[in-house]
Amino acid sequence: MDESLSHYPPLPADDLSRNLSIAQIGQDASLPHIGLVGDTYTITVTGAETAGRFCVVDMHIPPGGGPPPHRHDFEETFILLEGQMEATFRGKTMIVKAGDTINIPANAPHRFHNVSSSATRLLCICSPAGQDEFFKEVGTPVATRTTSPPKLNEEEQAAFIKKVMALAPKYRTELLKEA
Repeated sequence: MDESLSHYPPLPADDLSRNLSIAQIGQDASLPHIGLVGDTYTITVTGAETAGRFCVVDMHIPPGGGPPPHRHDFEETFILLEGQMEATFRGKTMIVKAGDTINIPANAPHRFHNVSSSATRLLCICSPAGQDEFFKEVGTPVATRTTSPPKLNEEEQAAFIKKVMALAPKYRTELLKEA
């Protein structure tokens, strides 16, 4: 072995308790589809599958959709597969289109919003994982990747906001005021 490399520790052994996972979004009925803030989020890779290293969420954002301004203490990467969206990062707004990838550093204020007339589809990778569990805890299960969540009346909306505000700190997330 090259002496100059001897100070690097060896790779750990293969962890045989972990298995390959595959998400076949059009065929796998077990994938959770979560309706949240008018969007539909399908969790394709959970934190449990990656030993907490990251999670992957396939996001369907209809026209006008997207979460309010927020920040969290984990990295978030978006890969736009279809459509375009408006992304606001630390107060600066830009248009991001299909084929683009953006990475939001931990703790940075941001939001994304579909200002187009067509649905946007993007993959969201959060590292470390946890956002997948947050979505499952605050969202509503829906039938498919593109099923809209149920419309909330004023009372249901108030209860939803109260629930999100109570759970956000548990998932290292802070909702911010509109700019």
